[in-house]
Amino acid sequence: MTEPTLAAPHSSRSVRLRQNARRVLIAVLALLAVGALVVTEENWRGKRAWENYRREGEAKGEHFDLAWFTTKPVAPEQNFFATPFLAPLLNYEIIQGEVRWKDTNGIARVRSLGIVSGFPGGDLKAAQNYFRSNTNFPAAPAAQDPAHDVLFALEKFRPVLLELRAAVKRPAAVYSLHPERDVMAAMEMFSVLKSAAQTANLHARASLEAGHPADALDDVRFVFGVAQSLKGEPALIAHFVRIGILHLPLQTINDGLAKNLWPASQLLELQLLLLSDDLLADYGSMMRGERAFGNELMAHQIAGDDGAGIARTGGFGLPRFLSPHGMLYQNQVSMNRMHDLLTLPAVDSGAHRVFPERCSTNEFPKALGKKTPYNMFAWMTVPALHKAALRFAYTQNSFDQTAVVCALERYHLKNGDYPEVLAALTPEFIGAVPLDIIGGQPLHYHRSVPANFQLYSVGWNGKDDGGGIARNKNGKEDMENGDWVWPVK
Repeated sequence: MTEPTLAAPHSSRSVRLRQNARRVLIAVLALLAVGALVVTEENWRGKRAWENYRREGEAKGEHFDLAWFTTKPVAPEQNFFATPFLAPLLNYEIIQGEVRWKDTNGIARVRSLGIVSGFPGGDLKAAQNYFRSNTNFPAAPAAQDPAHDVLFALEKFRPVLLELRAAVKRPAAVYSLHPERDVMAAMEMFSVLKSAAQTANLHARASLEAGHPADALDDVRFVFGVAQSLKGEPALIAHFVRIGILHLPLQTINDGLAKNLWPASQLLELQLLLLSDDLLADYGSMMRGERAFGNELMAHQIAGDDGAGIARTGGFGLPRFLSPHGMLYQNQVSMNRMHDLLTLPAVDSGAHRVFPERCSTNEFPKALGKKTPYNMFAWMTVPALHKAALRFAYTQNSFDQTAVVCALERYHLKNGDYPEVLAALTPEFIGAVPLDIIGGQPLHYHRSVPANFQLYSVGWNGKDDGGGIARNKNGKEDMENGDWVWPVK
């Protein structure tokens, strides 16, 4: 008789393991299918929200693509940035995320201007000591006064400055940045522009002290021209560099005014130059350009590419079918609404007004709502962007006040005294006295001794602090508190 065969115990365990593995696999596939459906639905909702927002904005005349804000290429002979000295900065390639300059000798040449950046405040005595102790600069056989020694040393840069002075008169300045690839190249260009401005500004200060105000005025015009070369750039960083450059000649102009070094004819030219550069008029286009930069970067994140259109993964580095780009679209809508509700309303260029209350951190939750995954990028961005209106306002106020002081000095030269009220300047010495851009009321003006007069704006806090300047722990002016007084000591 044949005995029954018993199955091995491990065989039944193998069957159960395979069955359990199959169940787990089915469950995982089901979860992935549900997840994919959820992500697909979320992506559709997010994309639709962005498309609806964009369509409504374009119907009002708004533009959201970076290409619309990018200046079209021009012939090299018309482009300030294509002048031989600066041209090497346009000639590079990106290799593994790093900038590789093709003309290394040219780059070394443009960087040579950086030596003057050690004297951004125009300290002529410090500059004299440095130049006379450095054999790389020409020096007179015997030490002169600081102004003349600085002028002697700066002859080293005369060919470069003459070339740039001619180039800055060209009809165009085109240096458009790619939002991801060209950041380091842009930083190099900004650094060189600032060095050129500092060199020319130091020359202006020395010329003014040496009794050559006409030469100083030429330098001031040139520095304004360098700053203007960045006027058409859509990136906020370019305009912060522009503002930093503009503060150099403002200090030189104001120091010359305080020491009565500018003759009447040049005071008028300086006044017209200051009134011709309306920073507030550029604020809206700049901020819209910054908005377009954000949209460009978000588009690359949604596409999961490398910024050059080469697909890598979906958003957040996930596989494309699981990429939550719907959440990114929602963040894009939030970022654009942030501009609608916070950054753009902060400045009214037509009224020549800035509204600090619209930049208050208390306004952020009202405009953005509570922090969620759908607005996290807006919350990350707004602290930096809301400072832009402050920087523009402070610099525009400095322009306005310095133009008024030019008119006051012209009045003083003609009449032997300063007027009792600013209204006495019109129309002979100024067409219209600028109003305080904070609050829209007249600038505060008082006759005083021994400074002859006091002129100030109520500043960012909107309060009249009696001409008091607030300072931070480092002794620098606190732009958000106190009055904005001419000139800041």
